[in-house]
Amino acid sequence: MKVEKVLAAKGTEVATVSPSATLNAAAQRLRLDGIGALAVVEGDMLVGMVSERDIVRAFAEHRGGIIEMKVTEVMTAKVITCRPDDDLTRILGMMTRHRIRHLPVIEGGRLAGLISIGDAVKHRLDELEMEAAVLRDVYIAGH
Repeated sequence: MKVEKVLAAKGTEVATVSPSATLNAAAQRLRLDGIGALAVVEGDMLVGMVSERDIVRAFAEHRGGIIEMKVTEVMTAKVITCRPDDDLTRILGMMTRHRIRHLPVIEGGRLAGLISIGDAVKHRLDELEMEAAVLRDVYIAGH
């Protein structure tokens, strides 16, 4: 299965934040949207990712002084990305190897979606379940 099939099922909308936004604003957006990460965009360019994990680390390091810190101070700037035509199994390997939970999808130099580890696992399990059903049907038809 390809990343584009996952995006077709879940949608391509990506929650974003400006690099100059405060961590308080980012944390509130994460809470209100019930999500774990935001793409940090400037104009229409992806410049980083900020996650709950980044905010917790900043809190542990700076204590309460993080409220007015800027997203750019804690975001991951070297973002690992994928393409819509990437294979889902490859994506799962990348996420595991790099210990990341959210992978921006880039197409034509622009942000085209976001795949979470949950999205990837769900669709991979659905794919494996379908393959097992086909094999079961072939086996039963052969006997």
